Amino acid sequence: MLAAAMLIWGSVGVFRRYIPLSSGLLACVRGLLGGLFMAALTRLKGKAAPLAPRLRLQLAAIGAMIGLNWILLFEAYNHTTVSIATLCYYMQPTLVMLLSPIVFKEPLTRRKLICAALSLLGMALVSGVLPLPGVAPVSSVGPGPNVGPGPNVGPDHWTGIGLGLAAAALYAGVVIMNKRVHGVDAYQRATVELLSAGLVALPAALLRGDPPGAFSAGAILLLITVGVVHTGVAYALYFAGMERLPAQTIALFSYIDPAAALLFSALLLREPLTAGGVLGAALILGSAIAGERAEIR
Repeated sequence: MLAAAMLIWGSVGVFRRYIPLSSGLLACVRGLLGGLFMAALTRLKGKAAPLAPRLRLQLAAIGAMIGLNWILLFEAYNHTTVSIATLCYYMQPTLVMLLSPIVFKEPLTRRKLICAALSLLGMALVSGVLPLPGVAPVSSVGPGPNVGPGPNVGPDHWTGIGLGLAAAALYAGVVIMNKRVHGVDAYQRATVELLSAGLVALPAALLRGDPPGAFSAGAILLLITVGVVHTGVAYALYFAGMERLPAQTIALFSYIDPAAALLFSALLLREPLTAGGVLGAALILGSAIAGERAEIR
């Protein structure tokens, strides 16, 4: 169940590329449909319980950050390749690691510092700031079919990187804030946070105003799929898997998500990935896994 959830999340970028609608609308529908799905599941499992106003406010604030984080990530997919946007997003564990001495008063060990340095080196390789000299692209095939702006690397590429890193920073804030919330059932927490994410994204969806012609039957079907399957069903599978597995296994399985995103973008969108990008991806994901294993131990 955990692996299935990660594979579903890993395909979000591919689905986004085929949805010709604004990132605000996509984030809004994803949050609201996913939240309603989780609300129904919470009641079905008998886990719904009254929440204190202060706790509900905390969860709503976290949900607001999730909504903004989704908007930035979906925009990053529009400006650079799915693989690069995903790897920028997965700088989040490194950001949490670097902030842990300030936020959680945890020591920043030598191993964690090495992991952070390797992750930053990987980011430099993935972004092209530090290219490998004399190395041809692993795949020089042109961009795959996509509705929004293409994934060609150019000036827009740096906008995509900036948006992906901003999304990572917001997601790091979500992780830090969630660690401070205790005594709430996971299903109920997800319900409040997802509904809040959808509501926060609503103004962005209304302000952007998608043209009527963009709402084709295919676009609406994909939009509903992202809301129900990629959010509601995936969250349900994730929480069900979490109940049966130790923390270290969950942490390691979470990296199926970015690995799947890289694979899907290469196979389905035919996005180019350089040798430097492959090495950078290995450094980012490998250092994050090593860092998390050190924290769990």
